[in-house]
Amino acid sequence: MTMIFDSVISGIQKIVLYETPSRFYIIGSNTSETKFRVLKIDRSEPDGLQIIDDKVEYGRQEIQDLLRTLAHGNLPLQKMISGLTKTISAFGILGFVRFLEGYYILLVTKRRRVAVIGGHTIYKIEDTSLLSVGQEGLRQMHPNEHRYIRIFQNIDLTSNFYFSYSYDLTHSLQFNLTSTKKTQEPQVPDFDSKIEAVRNKPRMKYVWNTFFWKGFSDDLHKDWVMYMIHGFCSQTHVSVFGRPIIMTVIARRSNGYAGTRFLKRGINSEGHVANEVETEQIVYDGTVTTFSRGRYTSFVQLRGSVPSFWSQDISNMVPKPPITVDKSDPLALGAGQHFNEVLSNYGAPVIVLNLVKKREKRIREGILSRELSSAIIYLNLFLPPKHTIQYVTLDMARLTKSPKHDVIKSLHKACTSAIDRIGFFASGYGVNSAISGHRHTDVNNLSVYKQTGVLRTNCVDCLDRTNTAQFVAGKIALSHQLFCLGVLDKIDLEFDSDILRILEDMYEDHGDTLAVQYGGSQLVHSIRDYRRLSPWTSHSRDIKQTMSRYFSNAFSDHEKQCAINLFLGVYQPTLERTNLWDLPSDYYLHHTSTMGRHKKKPNCYTNWLSEDVRCVLPFSRDEMRNCILEYQRGEIGDGHVDIYTDLYRPTEFSSIETLFYSNMIHSIRNFMPKNVTCHSPFAVRNEERTELINQTIPHRVSAGGKPIDQDVSSSTEDSSSSEDGTTVSSVEQRNQNDVSSCVSFKDLFSTMKESYGVEITKPTRHDEGVYQRFVQIEINASAKTTEQMSPTGKSFKRCMKRCTRLLHNSAFSLDSSYHVTPPTVSRHSKALYEENVKLASHGVNHYKDVDLYKSYVRQRHL
Repeated sequence: MTMIFDSVISGIQKIVLYETPSRFYIIGSNTSETKFRVLKIDRSEPDGLQIIDDKVEYGRQEIQDLLRTLAHGNLPLQKMISGLTKTISAFGILGFVRFLEGYYILLVTKRRRVAVIGGHTIYKIEDTSLLSVGQEGLRQMHPNEHRYIRIFQNIDLTSNFYFSYSYDLTHSLQFNLTSTKKTQEPQVPDFDSKIEAVRNKPRMKYVWNTFFWKGFSDDLHKDWVMYMIHGFCSQTHVSVFGRPIIMTVIARRSNGYAGTRFLKRGINSEGHVANEVETEQIVYDGTVTTFSRGRYTSFVQLRGSVPSFWSQDISNMVPKPPITVDKSDPLALGAGQHFNEVLSNYGAPVIVLNLVKKREKRIREGILSRELSSAIIYLNLFLPPKHTIQYVTLDMARLTKSPKHDVIKSLHKACTSAIDRIGFFASGYGVNSAISGHRHTDVNNLSVYKQTGVLRTNCVDCLDRTNTAQFVAGKIALSHQLFCLGVLDKIDLEFDSDILRILEDMYEDHGDTLAVQYGGSQLVHSIRDYRRLSPWTSHSRDIKQTMSRYFSNAFSDHEKQCAINLFLGVYQPTLERTNLWDLPSDYYLHHTSTMGRHKKKPNCYTNWLSEDVRCVLPFSRDEMRNCILEYQRGEIGDGHVDIYTDLYRPTEFSSIETLFYSNMIHSIRNFMPKNVTCHSPFAVRNEERTELINQTIPHRVSAGGKPIDQDVSSSTEDSSSSEDGTTVSSVEQRNQNDVSSCVSFKDLFSTMKESYGVEITKPTRHDEGVYQRFVQIEINASAKTTEQMSPTGKSFKRCMKRCTRLLHNSAFSLDSSYHVTPPTVSRHSKALYEENVKLASHGVNHYKDVDLYKSYVRQRHL
């Protein structure tokens, strides 16, 4: 039975590193600084690393006493100097790394919020610090140590690395919420008394600092170990008439066979493909935050290189190097390992969308299509018929060049069929899927729909064409997700609406980021290029990006690849080993079978799918057999399980302007035009103004920077005949067209009458006269007196003839904007006031008044 669990919140989110001559003391605390842990690192061993974790949770007073004891116990001979020095403050430990001499500790010193999912915050690393653990005088620096440090720091950790203290970024939302967690607990959690939370075992394929924790993570408390992913993350707030809909796109890059564009192609001997990225599109209703009571949806798709042993020779300086198949694989051993892992992670069916060219004058990309189709045909022979790999091919390049075909419509048709088969994930009260046969379960009115299978897209580079295809798939999935949340009443979204402009921008940023990481430049062909909406001026940008990608691949990819190999631990430097920069090739580093080492025994050629994967299809084996690291059950307010306390931090002083929700990209503030009357994000906006701007004829610029006249043409184009037979010169005709196509102020902005219901008219003569008199009075009132000298030498002031003195329209002439003089009160008034106050405080004292009151009451009621 499906249960929705939350995630355990790490108890270490702030770190302070203290230093003594012999040790490092790392003090970790939670956000409120009420609970602390201590990590001790011995600095006396120059080559080894000894870490001591007492696994004791301290209070505030206990940690202060401990620090005072350490400072007193490490006092040097000179009493003026403290023996315990505060070195640095940080937000987490990324791990420990060693090159040739001693270990280094890698700390996150700056972070920035980029997304919130279910109350769990996702951070982007903004800055890091690499500190040497050993003492300076205990070791001699190897001459190559500094070079390895420079190569290591070529990986810019401030560029698209993300982490979270509570949410597992290495897994999808479906895995984090619905995978089997704890069978001995009650199947229906008690929401009113306890909060249940778990900590999953991360998926190491998408963890980029696994090597830094190797040999240390098992001996430390789980709160110390922080994992990071590499890829992309973006979040946008869409307001549907005040209802918050949060859209998030997360991309996870695989660390298996990772590298640059031309140096890592195809597949390696372990079944990892190059440029493999998992993209997840999460859409949820922001009205309710928690996973257990909120309404959440997600859609996962995959990209990766063609799973075959192929490469491209870049020794010759050509824009498109030839494609070469390095090793024949008739039994699809490499592809079988890859698809075995895909079926294990996502279930069935796996739909492969191949976007490479099919028709070429010289066969180049067609080699990859032939390899891929033959491998899938062979692998399907040994799969159950209902779980076979579906192969769909679409020549995007040919469809884009043909004016008769719409490439977006063709992609839309292919992706619609794929999503109808694999579905998407949804959980929450009252959610409903429009896909017939969508697998779901119900627990106490909580509906859970699961995605079984995945859409795997590839072209040659898995960049431009793949990103456009993934956007189209994301568009179709978004319409299903919004329908499931009850926002739409039909499965349809128009391209020119605000919400699709938001989605298009998110996927453009997604594609640009992944293209820079793998190819060295941003996307050459954007989504608007394939939609045929880009102006002709965008060709210069395409040429610039093509040249940037070409030079990056030719001159900087080798250094980048060396840095990735060192960062991921693919190459581990030692004193006896050949230096990284002296290796002629890194082929054997990524293909361990070439050295006679196999990480795992391959399956049989006819039984390439693992039995534990086959028996749970169409579901994912990883979800059905999840292994948890920690289970906690706590009260409301417990910092380890209560996400409300961690997200909103009610004990801290904060302002609305600094909150993440206030600064999030918003559909109304950032995308909706200011002069519209319909505030729906699904309304199709009028694109006539944009079309008018794009239709204006730009001036070509010469080499000297001067514009060239567009009216210069050959003699055969000097005249043209009109419909009535008259001849009109080309210059006059162009001038007439320019007048009609000129963009005016009215084309760009709506009138005052349309926006506010008030029409601006020319003022009457009477109104102009009143205004002129008012201005003249102000001028006269502000005129100053001039100071002149008399014949006797004394100065005197002379007023202007037309000077006007304006008096305050108040009884108090001394009043001003800064001070008001209280009015004077006469003695008689003061006496009356004092008598009334005394009467109210002490009551009536005169018998005369009492007798008068009694007679009044007697006449009134008797």
